[in-house]
Amino acid sequence: MRRVDYLNKKKRKNKGWIVASAIAVLVLGGGAAWTGAHDWDLKESAVSLKGVLGGGTEKSPADQSPVPPQSAEEDQAPASGGGEQPVPEEKDDASDALAGIGEYDDDRPLPSEPTYIDGVLLANKKYPLPADFAPGEDPEARAAFDEMAAAAKLDGFELAPFSTFRTFERQKELYDQYVARDGVEAADRYSARPGYSEHQTGLTFDIGEANQEQHWARNSFGDTEAGKWLFANAHRFGFILRYPEGKEDITGYMHESWHYRYVGKELAAKIHSENLTLEEYLLGGQKQKQRHEPEPADPAK
Repeated sequence: MRRVDYLNKKKRKNKGWIVASAIAVLVLGGGAAWTGAHDWDLKESAVSLKGVLGGGTEKSPADQSPVPPQSAEEDQAPASGGGEQPVPEEKDDASDALAGIGEYDDDRPLPSEPTYIDGVLLANKKYPLPADFAPGEDPEARAAFDEMAAAAKLDGFELAPFSTFRTFERQKELYDQYVARDGVEAADRYSARPGYSEHQTGLTFDIGEANQEQHWARNSFGDTEAGKWLFANAHRFGFILRYPEGKEDITGYMHESWHYRYVGKELAAKIHSENLTLEEYLLGGQKQKQRHEPEPADPAK
């Protein structure tokens, strides 16, 4: 009996050792698999494995460093196969406002009232004037020209305004002559149709140098010393070069180095410094401009 008990006890001991060895193999093998699957080092794997086996409450590195949530753009991205989504083009308000601004609208009749944008009178191929609009030469513009001419004289240049205010009827006479001589297409590049001329506003001065008539109404004036002085200084007195070079698609007219428009010192300085046309300043980049009549001048000013 004693020998049988001894043999049974030995068998149970050997069986327990075998079971313990199998458990150890499973634990170590599982740990290695866990480590490889998560790409962690041994220390981090041991910490994580300890938590899984109930050996502690320390969080795993994954718990300590959560993946940040997706951005709004990523949330909207397609799940697969879409690549980058096309970005909708923003509407260019400036381009829309200036589209076709330098072209006549033949179906549009002359208006009953002139167009003012931000208090500035606008006359071009899209915004004509009433046929009976006849304010005469603007006194403020004349005073500004006289001030400018005095400054130019100190520098040795005698400026001469050879054409200022024109009535609707006078502009019609001139335009008809040009059409008879050069045709409509050519005339439209350098002369305004009646009702569309800036000269009818009373704010425009065609300027040359006294005793240099060969350069009057010629772009050669811009190459003279007087023309260069005028271009560099006119904005100081409230005048802008109305039809600059390279802007024909916007203004509708060829470059005219002698044609200056009075807009006031503040506005002239902005337009000159930014190398803009009056159209670009008043219409470009604006979603909508309210047209309105100018406020009455304050007599106290």
